[in-house]
Amino acid sequence: MKNKYLLIFIAISFITAENLFNISSEKLDKVSKKYGKKAVQRVQLWDKVIEKAKGQDILYQLKYVNDFFNKVKYLRDSDHWGQNDYWASPFEFLGTGAGDCEDYAIAKYFTLRQLGVPDEKLRITYVKLKQRGTKYEQAHMVLTYYHKPTSTPIVLDNVNKKLKLASKRPDLTPVYSFNANGLWQAKNKGRTSVKVGENNLKNWKSMMSRI
Repeated sequence: MKNKYLLIFIAISFITAENLFNISSEKLDKVSKKYGKKAVQRVQLWDKVIEKAKGQDILYQLKYVNDFFNKVKYLRDSDHWGQNDYWASPFEFLGTGAGDCEDYAIAKYFTLRQLGVPDEKLRITYVKLKQRGTKYEQAHMVLTYYHKPTSTPIVLDNVNKKLKLASKRPDLTPVYSFNANGLWQAKNKGRTSVKVGENNLKNWKSMMSRI
């Protein structure tokens, strides 16, 4: 009987840690205990996405990462976390299998950083999203990629799921943007921006403490 249980334990351990390249088995074990088997499968897929995207050109990486996370279910913070505004870590996002706009942007940001994309080329951008056919604007977040500091950024979005230059997204009006190392305020209706300091956003610090 003891041997039977030992074999089961070994089999489970093999499944949860199988073919991990970029995520530690300790992290996966925590996901398993907190969120269950399906969450483990989602994190394993994430690990494979990172591995497959390594060494590919940047447009491939942007599209592949964008497409992967955009398959995750959208759920408002109030329904998901019982809070008006909760920034989930990538493990919480994939662990629960749902999230809202900032969770998509954050997960894409950390994945591209894992792939070696420099921090200065990535910003999580808070925008006003104009609803089609109306004058109503909704608070929204996207990830933006700058090939050069003066380049028009590429937008990675969970609403309009195709990669597009910001100049091709007249429905988005940038307000501010940030990454791990700074905070920028949008100017000239989002055409330019100015760095206003370090990233001291409360929600960012809270999220980072949970990674």
